[in-house]
Amino acid sequence: MSSQYSGSDSVARPLSRGDLKTLSLSALGGALEFYDFIIFVFFATVVGQLFFPAEMPEWLRQVQTFGIFAAGYLARPLGGLIMAHFGDLLGRKRVFTLSIFLMAVPTLCMGLLPTYADIGIAAPLALLALRVVQGAAIGGEVPGAWVFVAEHVSDRHTGFACSTLTAGLTAGILLGSITATLINHLFSPQQVADYAWRIPFLLGGVLGLFSVYLRRWLHETPVFAELKQRQSLADELPLKAVIRAHRPAVFLCMLLTWVLSAGIVVVILMTPSLLQTQYGISPTDALQANSLAIVALSVGCVLAGWIVDRIGPGLTFMGGGLLLLLSTALFYGYLAQHPDWLLPLYGLAGFSVGAIGAIPMVMVKAFPAAVRFSGLSFSYNLAYALCGGLTPILVSLLLTWSPMAPAYYVGSLCVLFILLGLWLWRGTETARVILNPVQIL
Repeated sequence: MSSQYSGSDSVARPLSRGDLKTLSLSALGGALEFYDFIIFVFFATVVGQLFFPAEMPEWLRQVQTFGIFAAGYLARPLGGLIMAHFGDLLGRKRVFTLSIFLMAVPTLCMGLLPTYADIGIAAPLALLALRVVQGAAIGGEVPGAWVFVAEHVSDRHTGFACSTLTAGLTAGILLGSITATLINHLFSPQQVADYAWRIPFLLGGVLGLFSVYLRRWLHETPVFAELKQRQSLADELPLKAVIRAHRPAVFLCMLLTWVLSAGIVVVILMTPSLLQTQYGISPTDALQANSLAIVALSVGCVLAGWIVDRIGPGLTFMGGGLLLLLSTALFYGYLAQHPDWLLPLYGLAGFSVGAIGAIPMVMVKAFPAAVRFSGLSFSYNLAYALCGGLTPILVSLLLTWSPMAPAYYVGSLCVLFILLGLWLWRGTETARVILNPVQIL
């Protein structure tokens, strides 16, 4: 039996006012939740100074700080699997709301934590524990959000819907960047270290609770409602069905997640700190440039989603991968000699990262509706834990060998992106089966 349930009467149905409302509220809620998850990285330098011994070498402090950041990614698989299990059996909306609540509370607590000078080793351990809870929450949020919006629109708009949600998530990064820029502009470095670093975390907790309220206005997806009405929900553990019948789809989604994580973690999240430590750029200038890059990224995401609906993932992946490869090589290669080119170079790199906006459409379509949440969550979160979580540590270590380490890392994943695009474009039998799954439970 085919699994390609649609949330519409026709695969060609245009976007309705209700669809646009769902996309807008989902994107806004996702932006506020992702702000909570990533605000940590924008204050990685000051957090490292406050939550680790002062006598610790700078390179070790940076590695350990990014290690705590990575812990959030390492916790994603378990949290994502648990939430996806109930999302496939009880409904998408309930999990969609729960994830943001579990994000808001730890963020609020981070803003209230005592530092190493106050409670010693308990400070970084408490920070680590809160980061793990955040990771579990985001593990259910991102794949759940993609499934939620994709199942509300017709097939011809799946790419646009998923990319709009992705742009909303990146807008959360922008909100974090703007907040960090304002904090560094309004307060002196000493004031930031004394108390002002807490403000973004406290703000994030409040915004997260507001997002919980926003999601009350969303409705269950038509796809899940149809599955429930037809009594076509998974009759066994959804993850078991995924592993047994959809291993090629899992492998493809893990590779695509690796590509996605390289662009976001390195170019967007790590680079503001690297601009300060590796290129001697001031925090204010680095964060202003990062804000521009994120705006460009959001535009690129939506554009990539619009394009993939029209020409397919193969050509979109190949073109986007080539553009990202060239722009990151230019950015990291020329910045040391031309710091005055920071804004245009970073803006171009951010726009190129937007090619990842085409990725979620492929991952959503790779699994049948009855196990879609579990399949996407399992492959996405496992890959992010293995790849995205370790990326900051790996790049930090590689930087001791070459200042071009970020470009080399991202460039290697761009090659993979291009090869995957070529494979999908050629339309092999395996590729057709993955993108048109059959309900095998």
